[in-house]
Amino acid sequence: MQQTFSKFAKSDYAKYPFLKTATRYMRIPELRIQDLIDPAFESILKRAEERLNESILYAIVSCNSQMDEDVEITSFPVAIMLALATKDSLIKKRYALAEANKAYEDLKDEPRDRILGFAKNFRWKLAAHDSTPSQPYEFSICFTDYLRNTTYLRDKKWKLVNRILSKGNVCLGKEEATRLLKEEVRKHIEERLDTKDLPTFQPEIAEIAEKIKTLSLERTGKTEVEAFPSIMTQEAFPPCVDALYQAFTSGRHLSHIGRFTLTSFLISIGMPPEKVVELFRSISDFDERMTRYQVEHIAGERGSRARYVPPKCDTLRTHGVCLNPDEICRRIRHPLAYYRAQCRKGLHPG
Repeated sequence: MQQTFSKFAKSDYAKYPFLKTATRYMRIPELRIQDLIDPAFESILKRAEERLNESILYAIVSCNSQMDEDVEITSFPVAIMLALATKDSLIKKRYALAEANKAYEDLKDEPRDRILGFAKNFRWKLAAHDSTPSQPYEFSICFTDYLRNTTYLRDKKWKLVNRILSKGNVCLGKEEATRLLKEEVRKHIEERLDTKDLPTFQPEIAEIAEKIKTLSLERTGKTEVEAFPSIMTQEAFPPCVDALYQAFTSGRHLSHIGRFTLTSFLISIGMPPEKVVELFRSISDFDERMTRYQVEHIAGERGSRARYVPPKCDTLRTHGVCLNPDEICRRIRHPLAYYRAQCRKGLHPG
């Protein structure tokens, strides 16, 4: 079968900014460290920070139809710089995985010729086939490319002995091909982050890196979660969560840390993930698939199956999410502790 490849447009590079030829669309192809604190790059630096925060909070980087393509493309190498600035191996691995998860979710909706073009970027020997009842596979891949990307896949179906081979090629379905491409993306980004020759970062960049590290430490820390009343009581919400809830249900924009705080709080006090997803429908950039992925990840229904809890008050203050603190806030260190105390005393603050 003759192979055809779709040429990538600028919008494709905004979705897949790690592709080798994406640099031609960067606002400044030779981006330097000192450029990052230029006011003209504020939106790019902010989006780069969001990419890393999302990787810590949701294990996937978001993307929506309202994105600024220039910002999306350029924020990727800037996020690489920020990840390097943290000097934290766990943050680097999480970021690589989050970008790979996003690529995987997007690739599942791509046509076959686009997947071929994507594979060509990584020098894969991937071929497309017309599936038949006797050969129900859309792709075949050189077994060396296959082996390189199944090293860390533990499911028995990936073992070479359980695959169909034809003339040195392994047969794959579309979902399997995109899953292996996810591994290629993850390794590609990890390689970009594997450098010990670090530049000197300006204080402004170092400060952002510290905020990201604080968020990561908060996520990996353990917070005791006790049982809460079966009926959600909004009157017992801490001021920060109440402000986020009011803004959210009114359709106003929340930062990613704000969305994570509200979502993890609601999940922690017993709101079903499906109902949380429904709450997101009121916002203008709602994407059901991405929202469901993020909410289920926070709820412990995806990935490591570990349920997330809201950040501590210190972390919320660092990220500007501590809103309208009252007298009770001075005595507690976590939003869930506030809610628990209010439920125990009869719901009403003060």
